[in-house]
Amino acid sequence: MSGTNAPKPFLDSPVPLVMAHRGFSRDGLENSLVAFNAALDLGCRYVETDLNTTADGVALAFHDSTLERTTDRKGIIAQLPYSEVKKARIGGREPIPTLEELIAALPGARFNIDVKDGGSVAPLAAAIENHGLHERVCVASFSEKRRRAVLSRLSRPVASSPGIRLLAAYFLMESWLPRALLLRLMQDVDVLQIPTHYRGVKIVTPATVRRAHGLGLKVHIWTINEPAHMERLLDLGVDGIMTDRADLLVDVMRRRGLLA
Repeated sequence: MSGTNAPKPFLDSPVPLVMAHRGFSRDGLENSLVAFNAALDLGCRYVETDLNTTADGVALAFHDSTLERTTDRKGIIAQLPYSEVKKARIGGREPIPTLEELIAALPGARFNIDVKDGGSVAPLAAAIENHGLHERVCVASFSEKRRRAVLSRLSRPVASSPGIRLLAAYFLMESWLPRALLLRLMQDVDVLQIPTHYRGVKIVTPATVRRAHGLGLKVHIWTINEPAHMERLLDLGVDGIMTDRADLLVDVMRRRGLLA
């Protein structure tokens, strides 16, 4: 149960995590192997990606359900075979990596993976099991159903962040519900991965960070791209920041003596 066990290895870090959101690219190559490797070259150990899966079951490290926004092709990924999707080029240049290709290309990285569709549940669980990624992965999804479906298929626990409905329930009740009931509510949760505001309400405050830590929950914030905002969040004691500007966050962390 959250709050009673040591942090999962994915989350066990003496300094806040620098999490490269879809890798790092200033050239529109998000979620490409070029972007993921660029993040590692900056000194990031953690990369964030999403999963969408083709009609024939190939899981892709790709955010959108469709190809149009970032590639030179069109179509809904879940309705296309991989033989078609693999022709797409991110920014007209880079292929979309499969989950298997991403794992193979980044053997030392830790992966924060957002499960975007139901077809990605089984491939992700299989990849975690087959490659022994239990200590190197955090499973997240806006959908509690998808998140829990992945967890239920695993032989060992992994770090996990809750879906929208569970997060909403937590923040509605965290200031008044007894600790024991909050622990029960969040029993398969290790980290709150959240924006600073939700529907106009500020949800990252000294009090909310303190209460989360009191329950043994880590707090990661997305998606922060301004150094001043990064500084304020680090001052609050957050445990990780997801950013499109990993270069800027690495600089902030180094100025604070948190990275070599």
